[in-house]
Amino acid sequence: MNRFFYTASIHILAPALMAWMGLRARRAGGQWQVLSGPRFGFYGSAPTLEKAPVWVHAVSLGETRAAQPLIRALLDQGETVLLTHMTVTGREEGANAFAAEIASGQLVQQWLPYDFPGSVRRFFAHYRPCAGVLIEREVWPNLLAAARRQGVPMMLASARFSESALRTSLKAGSVMREAYRSFQLIYAQSLADAQRLELAGAQGVRVSGNLKFDVVLPQEKIARGRGFASDLGRRVVVIASTRETEHMDFIDAIAHYLRRERKQGSELHSPVLFVVVPRHPERFDEAADYLNQRGLRAVRRSELLKQGDTSTSAVEACREVDVLLGDTLGEMHWYYGMARVAIVAGSFQPLGGQNFIEACAVGVPVIVGPHTHNFAQAMQDAMQAGAAIRASTPALALQQAVELVDDPARHHKMADAGLHWVQMHEGAVQRVLSGLAQIRD
Repeated sequence: MNRFFYTASIHILAPALMAWMGLRARRAGGQWQVLSGPRFGFYGSAPTLEKAPVWVHAVSLGETRAAQPLIRALLDQGETVLLTHMTVTGREEGANAFAAEIASGQLVQQWLPYDFPGSVRRFFAHYRPCAGVLIEREVWPNLLAAARRQGVPMMLASARFSESALRTSLKAGSVMREAYRSFQLIYAQSLADAQRLELAGAQGVRVSGNLKFDVVLPQEKIARGRGFASDLGRRVVVIASTRETEHMDFIDAIAHYLRRERKQGSELHSPVLFVVVPRHPERFDEAADYLNQRGLRAVRRSELLKQGDTSTSAVEACREVDVLLGDTLGEMHWYYGMARVAIVAGSFQPLGGQNFIEACAVGVPVIVGPHTHNFAQAMQDAMQAGAAIRASTPALALQQAVELVDDPARHHKMADAGLHWVQMHEGAVQRVLSGLAQIRD
């Protein structure tokens, strides 16, 4: 398929695609503005930027978090940054992370327009970026064609490219080969990603590593989490970023574990507190209802915040419950600060896994499920370094986590291994900055 037929296809399918986006927005909540002007490249009275920005596109929450060290480095260099997204969770994460820069005008957030020729042409005409950086895997043929016509150098950074993505790209034919050849520079996360990208048509691919290793940790938020856990006096296992129905699987596993402990009379004076953190807000109420159905005593993080975050009443509310439900956004580092062990979900169903590097960077041992192809090389390296282990089911992950919190020597060894492993892989941001300087010259 060439780009003409690709464009014809997306025009024909546009009503169905808009309906799908609308349905997704209703389920997720938030202001998606699916049919707003910026989604089609119309900006009304929005002012143009005085200085040509470096444009960074981070499609959703994970990519926005991954891009933060790079964006921070660009801002520190005095660049104006245009940050675009496709989802509301990504936009909210960017708004929270760069509130001061948005207020000063140094960073501007916007929706990425849909990949219609007119929409992307108007986007470039309005913002006139001096260069563009797409994070991880967002490759849109008409967008890249418009950048090429406008003379905007483009980079794909921290790129990951699975076997499945390669097969899909090859089936699409010339439209995707042309798109990948439009990049002046591509930095892949691993050698395997680089090799697959070259098979898809990319040229001159380099390996930079993963931007997530250069994460700038919010130490104050981590310290508050650690302080809360210390005041609570309970061992904490965080089950992070559950997707789809994983929260139900883990709640079932928690109920089974607690029932067995109580039946055997072996529950300790200070039992484990399990923290379940769904990745998407639309799952918060569903998880709360399911906790109630399973007869588990639970409190929501949003309720603690109403009582005063780390107040005595908030601590007391967690003393007798089985589960703390993480129903807030932008607080993962607070949860990791609390944790003795982190089970990083998105990997117990065939979803590819979620970012576990941040937990390692905080010094928390990690347990993942069998499906981690989104982080294949990083996961392999982390396991070899002794920073992470794998469990085949939620029940086994829970069992391993409890065993780990009861084994101080092993816990300390894994925590140290994680910190060292992250430090050994830092440097991707500097490599990307150097490459960006090259393509802008």
